[in-house]
Parts: sequence; structure tokens; C-alpha cells
Amino acid sequence: MTPNSTIRVGTRGSALAMAQTRQIADRIAKAAKAEIELVPITTHGDTSRASLAEIGGTGVFAAALREALLADECDVVVHSLKDLPTAEHPGLRLGAVPKRVDARDVLCARDGMTLAALPEGARVGTGSPRRIAQLGAARPDIVAVDIRGNVDTRLGKVESGELDAVILAAAGLSRLGRLDAATDHLELADWPTAPGQGALAIEVRRERGDRDLERALEAIDHGTTRATVLAERRVLSGLEAGCSAPVGATAFIDDELLFLTASVYSADGSRRLTSSHAATPESRSAADLADAARDVADRAVAELLGNGAADLVPPEEQP
Repeated sequence: MTPNSTIRVGTRGSALAMAQTRQIADRIAKAAKAEIELVPITTHGDTSRASLAEIGGTGVFAAALREALLADECDVVVHSLKDLPTAEHPGLRLGAVPKRVDARDVLCARDGMTLAALPEGARVGTGSPRRIAQLGAARPDIVAVDIRGNVDTRLGKVESGELDAVILAAAGLSRLGRLDAATDHLELADWPTAPGQGALAIEVRRERGDRDLERALEAIDHGTTRATVLAERRVLSGLEAGCSAPVGATAFIDDELLFLTASVYSADGSRRLTSSHAATPESRSAADLADAARDVADRAVAELLGNGAADLVPPEEQP
């Protein structure tokens, strides 16, 4: 790229999306030695007040960004990876997956309460079918309230007394500098989160772009994160479930092993199926890590389906 080149980075216009995109854009600018222009894009998920389940799940946040990318209104787009449909788009590819941050959910409750300390009948807000199911499994006496809105709107419902608590992603609060609102971190072993939560996805057009941009994407791609989120997302695709389905998955690499645990819940949380598997990558190369990720995911999916998971998860909506 020439010194005057500008890379256009598409993003949703919410405060959280803009904050996380600026972090990525700064890294792209430094690696590509180029100017950056942020291109805010309004999605149907941002304007609709209907529940995510009614408007097609979290994939609605990705659709408008992808359309803008294909229309050459921007050069790259930044997604929250958990919002990205698992099916490959014929005209696009995943250019980079930066290093993941905290994948946990957190409770933000009045009076500093934890989930265990919430009183019977407490009202807890969340727009996620997975979180609603997990609440039902952990505290069936609690009332889950389906809510939408940005982080400030959701926290405001607790501050006003309309709700006793809300459940949010630790990553989002951290990126906004609001992690102090968390009163209870929900550990992944007991409360697995959405496949890809805490990670970002940089999507580009399928044809190779400018060499400097490609090098920048390679520089910010994190191989371990790409492999672990591949395993988690492959569970979703194998189950033919949408990104808003009541499915939690956690993958990590430790002591040269890639571990994956995946759980499927009934809508009310009264049933839970769990499968855990591990694989040893031949090496730390991208290809070997991807092979291990596919291996553990496929074994987990086979076990979950064999135990009746298809009866618990709704089918994925086509983009």
C-alpha cells in the first residue's frame, strides 16, 4: 500500500462494536502502515426491538456487514465471532481471528449479589436463549426476562430497579471499560458460553486483496484462538443449530492437548446433554491445529446427537 492508502473497516455502530473495532483498526493500521476509516453500518438487529429468536438469531447482526463488504463499501468488517453464522459465505472468508479475551458470562446484580445470593423470584434480564436455559438449570426459581438493548440500557434496568440483575459477556464489558459492573463471574466449567464468545472475526472478500493488508491480517491472527473457536463453532454447525441456540461450548489448549466440552440445553434448562473430548495436534501448525479441532468437534457432535441433542436445539436459520 502507498502511504496515502486508506483501509475501510466496516462495523456495527453500537458503542461496543465501535470500541472493539477501533482496537482492531489500530492494529491493522500499524501492521499495514495505512490510514483507517471506520464505516458504521446499521443492521436489522440494531433497529428491531423484537427478540433475537423472532428476528433470526444473532446472525442478523452479520448480514448487513457482509452486504456492505460485498458491495465494496468497505475492505474488511469486524464481527463479534459469536454473531457470525457457522456456514461459510461463498464470497467471503475469515481473514483473521485475533487473540481471544475472557469468554465468560458475568452477572451484574443490584447490591453486589452473586447468582447464588439472588432472592427467590428475582428478575434477571437476558436476550439469549442459552442464558435463559442456563438460568433455568441453575436457579429455576428465578424469572428470566427477555430484553434487548445496548450495555448501558441493560445496566440501567438494574440501576432503576426494573430488574434485579442482567447477564452480559465479560469481554464486552471489559472493552467498554465497564467490568466493574460485574458482581459474579460465571465459570466456564459450570456455565459454558456461546461458541466463539470473547473472540472477534475479521471478514474479507474471498479474493486476495492488497499484499500489505493480507500481511496485516496474518500479523493479528492468533492460531490458538482460531483453532479453539473452530472446534466450538463446528459443534454448532454439526448440530445444525443457529448461533442463538441453547448451546454452550468451551475449547482450550493445555499441555499439548486440545480440549472441548459442549453442552446442549432444553429451552427451560430442565435437560442438559454434555460431551467432552480431547485430541493431540501433530504440531502447532495451523493445519494440524485445525485437524484436531475438527476431530474433537465431530466426536462431540456424534455423542450429543446419539444422546438426543437434535430434540433440544432449533434448526439454524439460513442467512
